Amino acid sequence: MNYSRNPHMRAAFAFKPLLVVIAALFANQALAADTHTAIDLATVPVTGNPLGVSSDELVVPISILSGRELSLKRESTLGDTLNGIPGVSATSFGPNSSRPVIRGLDAERVRIMQNGIGILDASSLSFDHAVSLDPLVIEQIEVIRGPAALLYGGSAVGGVVNAIDHRIPTEKLEGIAGRAEASVGGADSQNNLAGVVDIGNGKIAVHADAYTRKTSDLDIPGFAVSSRKNRVDGTTRDNRGRLVNSNASSEGGALGASLTFDDGYAGISYSGFRNNYGTVADPAVRADMQSDRWDFGSEIRELGNVIERIKFKLAHTDYQHQEIESGAVGTTFKNRGLEGSFEAGHASIGNMKGVLGVQFQNSNFEALGDEAFVPSVNTQSKALYIYEELPLDQLKLSFGGRIEHVALNAGAFKDDSAKNNSFNPASYAFGGLYTFNSNWSLATNLSHNERAPSYFELYANGAHLATGQYEIGNPNFDKERSNGVDAQMRWKEGKNSFNFGAYYTRFSSFLGLLGTGDIDAESELPIAQFSSFAATFKGLEADGRFNIADNLDLTLRGDYVRATNRDNDDPLPRIAPLRLGGGLHYQKNSFGARMDMLHAFKQDRTSENELVTDSYTNLSAIVTYKLPTKLGLEVYAKANNLLDQEIREHTSFLKDIAPQAGRSLLLGLRADF
Repeated sequence: MNYSRNPHMRAAFAFKPLLVVIAALFANQALAADTHTAIDLATVPVTGNPLGVSSDELVVPISILSGRELSLKRESTLGDTLNGIPGVSATSFGPNSSRPVIRGLDAERVRIMQNGIGILDASSLSFDHAVSLDPLVIEQIEVIRGPAALLYGGSAVGGVVNAIDHRIPTEKLEGIAGRAEASVGGADSQNNLAGVVDIGNGKIAVHADAYTRKTSDLDIPGFAVSSRKNRVDGTTRDNRGRLVNSNASSEGGALGASLTFDDGYAGISYSGFRNNYGTVADPAVRADMQSDRWDFGSEIRELGNVIERIKFKLAHTDYQHQEIESGAVGTTFKNRGLEGSFEAGHASIGNMKGVLGVQFQNSNFEALGDEAFVPSVNTQSKALYIYEELPLDQLKLSFGGRIEHVALNAGAFKDDSAKNNSFNPASYAFGGLYTFNSNWSLATNLSHNERAPSYFELYANGAHLATGQYEIGNPNFDKERSNGVDAQMRWKEGKNSFNFGAYYTRFSSFLGLLGTGDIDAESELPIAQFSSFAATFKGLEADGRFNIADNLDLTLRGDYVRATNRDNDDPLPRIAPLRLGGGLHYQKNSFGARMDMLHAFKQDRTSENELVTDSYTNLSAIVTYKLPTKLGLEVYAKANNLLDQEIREHTSFLKDIAPQAGRSLLLGLRADF
């Protein structure tokens, strides 16, 4: 890939050797003086509450991966990294493109953010478009399940995934801290290397990170094409043991700096992302992605008796995705825009505390080439939101509300003239957390959510080769509307904890892509029409951790979702089956070992033209050892799919031509300093 055409990327990567030298000098000096102490970067308040309370005190259901736990769970994509968390599955369009699916909802209904600002790419448009961030340099991932996440975007009826990377330092730093990680092996013969460093003098804090990832074609157990698909339509079963055109090469990095003071910070960062990967669905097509992003962030606290603090975030993104067939660019997707938020936290009104905020976005999407199936679209949104909390002894009440205006302006496309649409969604949620005693609590949420249709739901008109369909939108759509309720019973005692939750979401107008039964004459693909219909999503989630012996913990997890088109009582497509799992985690001094099992049951509740997916059991293991050095070195070995089972995720469009990886072993070395 040629970076010479992009001066921002040249500048960012020109700093890498210098930063490595600086980090090494600081580390060596600290070790020589025997005064080296790791800097504990402040934990970023979880996304589920703008007031920044801990996860145990949150009304909404949330899962957090950070630190060493995240490091050991990292996969090549965001979706695969989070897959298996209760309520979370993945789209799994091969090993290089996978978005999270939350409670059976995907695409626009799951909002992916980076440090609290939305990621402006095209990953929600098509399953073969990768998310434009790499888990190698993420420090913390927060997953909020359910429509109570509406504060962070009107489309977030399924939930929010926020990836935090500390690229804009938010706290004072004195000295140097960082981490480095390298790994090799796995089913796709990975070669990964990542480094993160933070340097500060108490007034100025500087952050830098860089990573590179290279993979080969994925090793799979058996044939790429499933036996069921072979029996149904006669598709040839070839490519045994290897998933053709699944290799990838990616790299990126960032530079950021902040002025830090006693009551806040102000900072800026630049990050670059490059990814070239095979699309799996077609052995002759590769995707070449690049994204350049500038972020600005600032927060000022302790302002006064009316407004206590203000926070401002702004991000500008320039994204491009090219599909290259036999060396020639076929289709180019571009998305360029600005997104920001301004938030003010008011002083207590009695016992009530809260925030008022403004969010805005202006993005320009373009699809150029013979295989473009959507027009160029400008999308503008402006939103006001409020979040309030009122503690009343053992009960804490919460309220969130959001009103917004969304305007979409589409250019002329094929035989269609230019089109304009605007919507005024309004969403709100009520919640409560009742603490029975120091061990037991009950959290519940009621919500109403309205979502403006996305540009592809309104204006799609063409062959979408990634899904193998000719997709047609409907510019006459109204807002998508739903009402939801969820509840969680929580128990915690010392090192032991258990959560059990249930939810029910009822859509009066769900926007979904349904087959019409017709064939497009030119492309010879089946026609699918975006349609509005009534639907329900309901399910259960559970997870727990129990200390059963000295240094030995038992973990349990499970989830189930059932989604139905209420207009005809048919199941909705690509819904994950019942999943149950457990594990044993052992840690004593420098040695650690864990074994985890996840069993997915057979999914035979399928929509029309959707094949049944067989059950599987994924058994994995990790062994770790911390070396006796001041650098905090740890070696690890990570084995996946030890039973070498044929794993096909029902949530994937490609499940019957692209299974998950076979048995593999990944070796890694990580260091914290």
